Amino acid sequence: MDQSRSKTGYTLDTIDKQILFELMSDARNNSTPIIAERIGVAPGTVRNRIEQLEREEILEGYHAHVNFERTESRLTTLFLCNVPFAERETIARAAYEIPGVVNIRIMMGGRRSFHVLAVGENTSDLRRIGTTLSELGVEIEDEMLVENELIRAYDLFNPDDDGPQPPTGLLTISDSSEFVELTVHPNAPIAGLTISEAVGDVITEDPLIISIVRDDTMITPHGDTVIESRDAVSVFSSGGVDTETLSAYGDPETEAELD
Repeated sequence: MDQSRSKTGYTLDTIDKQILFELMSDARNNSTPIIAERIGVAPGTVRNRIEQLEREEILEGYHAHVNFERTESRLTTLFLCNVPFAERETIARAAYEIPGVVNIRIMMGGRRSFHVLAVGENTSDLRRIGTTLSELGVEIEDEMLVENELIRAYDLFNPDDDGPQPPTGLLTISDSSEFVELTVHPNAPIAGLTISEAVGDVITEDPLIISIVRDDTMITPHGDTVIESRDAVSVFSSGGVDTETLSAYGDPETEAELD
């Protein structure tokens, strides 16, 4: 039996590879019975293998390939960036929360090793995304509009073409940078203030507000955006989120009792 050892310690055998190949080829039209018939195993085997691949975080999702340019002429841009090595994962988590960012790719080394794919309504929207990336500490070295993207299944998972697996990279989280999500308490000092009013009064410019989720709706933060009670606010700090910032989003009465 053909087996390949991943760096997570999980062994992919031929059946695992065949299932992954079929899902990568067309996840939408590949139901469990169809995959089972194609690779010659029972449907229960396919279901069990898929559940195991999901538990091992090898199979992380099922994604639609969308041509954004055909949806009201939206613009897709690839930002080629450089970030400090030790902060790549922390910054990636924060950048992923920027409204409009749809994909982040981290390369193993070299400059331009941090790729951000973003979709904007217009050039001003893309400029807003680029500015927010810069505020996170991302150095944008180049950017280009994406005309088209072709995606195919990984050939070496094809049962007719075996071979070695691609390498898996390990990332290091910075000791100083932090990315957190804070829920605004009804009595919080920041509740009811615009971001412009809050900066300098109850918060500083660092941590940077990346996004706001309100009633399951993602809100792009601007200076005149009002922070409301129960908002889930994603913030990024290059120096770590301090107690002063946490207090701005919390309940002053509770903190006074703790003191």
